Amino acid sequence: MTAQTPQKQSRPRSRPASRSSQSRNTRGRREAGGGRNGRGGSISASTRRPIRKSSGPQKPRPRPRTTTIAKSQLRIIPLGGLEEVGKNMTAFEFGNDIIIVDLGLMFPSEDMPGIDYVVPDYHYLQKNKHRVKALIITHGHLDHIGAIPYLINRVGNPPIYATPLTAGIIRQKLEEFKLQKSVMLNEFKPDDTFSFGAFNLSFFRVNHNIPDGVGIALKTPIGTVVHTGDFKIDFTPRDEQPAELHKIAKLGGEGVLLLMSDSTNAEQPGSTTSEREIGINLEKLIAKADGRVIVSTFATLVSRIQQVFDAAEKTGRKVAVSGYSMDKALEIAYNLGAIKFDKNIYIRLKDIGKLKDEEVIIISTGSQGQENAALGRMAKGDHRQVRLKKGDTIILSSSPIPGNERAIQNLMNALFSLGTKVIYNKMFDIHASGHGYQNDLRLMLALAKPKFFMPIHGERHMLEAHARLAEDMGIARDNIFILSNGNILELAKKGGGPVVAGAISKTKLPNSPVMVDGLGIGDIGEVVLRDRQVMAQDGMFVTIITIDSNTQKVIGDPEIISRGFMYMKGNDQLIKDTVTKIKDICNKHTANKLENWSPLRAALRDDIGSYLFQKTERRPMVLPVIIEI
Repeated sequence: MTAQTPQKQSRPRSRPASRSSQSRNTRGRREAGGGRNGRGGSISASTRRPIRKSSGPQKPRPRPRTTTIAKSQLRIIPLGGLEEVGKNMTAFEFGNDIIIVDLGLMFPSEDMPGIDYVVPDYHYLQKNKHRVKALIITHGHLDHIGAIPYLINRVGNPPIYATPLTAGIIRQKLEEFKLQKSVMLNEFKPDDTFSFGAFNLSFFRVNHNIPDGVGIALKTPIGTVVHTGDFKIDFTPRDEQPAELHKIAKLGGEGVLLLMSDSTNAEQPGSTTSEREIGINLEKLIAKADGRVIVSTFATLVSRIQQVFDAAEKTGRKVAVSGYSMDKALEIAYNLGAIKFDKNIYIRLKDIGKLKDEEVIIISTGSQGQENAALGRMAKGDHRQVRLKKGDTIILSSSPIPGNERAIQNLMNALFSLGTKVIYNKMFDIHASGHGYQNDLRLMLALAKPKFFMPIHGERHMLEAHARLAEDMGIARDNIFILSNGNILELAKKGGGPVVAGAISKTKLPNSPVMVDGLGIGDIGEVVLRDRQVMAQDGMFVTIITIDSNTQKVIGDPEIISRGFMYMKGNDQLIKDTVTKIKDICNKHTANKLENWSPLRAALRDDIGSYLFQKTERRPMVLPVIIEI
């Protein structure tokens, strides 16, 4: 697989996916500076390459204003990523044109049993899918691309635009879902520009902990909006070019109407650690290790994977990979040139037994404590090819995703109990955040010099911290907007004049978590989730009652089934008393013949539920089953 940018005026080798895709893709126009040959002009449908197989005291915040402004306006609608970490998605709307930036997912919290992923509320875009011109992706982390296979067809199947590495990761996801023939994926470089209706897009390279990340400048009829994507300022990145700060400064000189900036580390003072420093520390740790070294990190943390290969070459070790997603990420990054190493260093996992322990490094998934990931299976002794032992060194080279702290602690405890040496970030600098600290955020604000500011990508306390930082940098309080998912920021010229005003609309779109469970998308609502929570916490209590259809009298004793509530053995008296209670409720409600069993079922649920709580202080789900004979 090789990286390939779409050509401007030449036909690609592959054909467009469909006629509808052809019509839609003629909306985008590549301007001068794009492609390999640098020529300007429009791109027809034939040049859109479809998929081919081959992330001090606090000042009081003012209340958001909710005045109504003019109709000719830019509307910015965050549908995910605000007041949370994950499932980033923002819609930009001007007139009849809509551009989407990012389409990510979020991992479920502990109170979402059985849920695989959570994706943004897409229903507004589904209703307006005929207006969606394009989906622009800032980088290849799952919180920015993970929902594409689930939602792309639900928002109109717009053409996707991404840098080469990001496109490669998206391509692999689409192939897993067998969508590669129906989705149009276009690659671009940071110097390319596009036009989609009212929007003119340009890009600037940013540093993150995955290569090929970009920020976006969206030029509109009323001004320029700068969306940073996830970023940090790294002046010495590993095998990657520094951020294009000159482009941001140029945009600031021309005038930035609104800056939307990453807030994940807005509470962290100072500057982020350079990736180059992390590489040096990893090399030292690996050189000191006596036995095998297992480095666990995110599969998409390409820079870290590269650093492990660099350390292996310098310390005379071979590298094997464990974990499906890690294996695929390595394949994609290597084929695109994002990771470079001597092929003699790489070995298959099944061959590690042929080497001495001090010659082996294993890169694995599972740094977030996932039980079924490679490291989790090693910790449980369930891994088919790797058995951990005393003398192994485990390096956890990632930071905990909020909500995963307990799982990571459990994993570490299991690893320690096996006699392994576990090294994590609190002990040694072996992970650098991909999100800018306060000095990085100040520099972005100073270069962009925006009139308005909107913190994005973070929980509420992170957004508030970033807002205070912007105010300290001189942005007026009234020009800082903290939104929730579903809020609409409206920007328009006052009375048709040159001055642009901004306000949060009085209208807020419905925005609820859309849960993915197996093949189901959004079919698990609050009621089902609440039932799962009840069953997960207190179990289920089923009573099966046989009733004579003529007399409506209970026949025999009701049958009791308990799952996750109590053991039937040892609770004979409680079961006997509950059976008596059930029969009393039935006799009371059938004294006068019932037309249907709904009132009886409701009474059994409520009364038996209360009775069981009185006896056990637990509230199982009570499920009455009535059989007529």
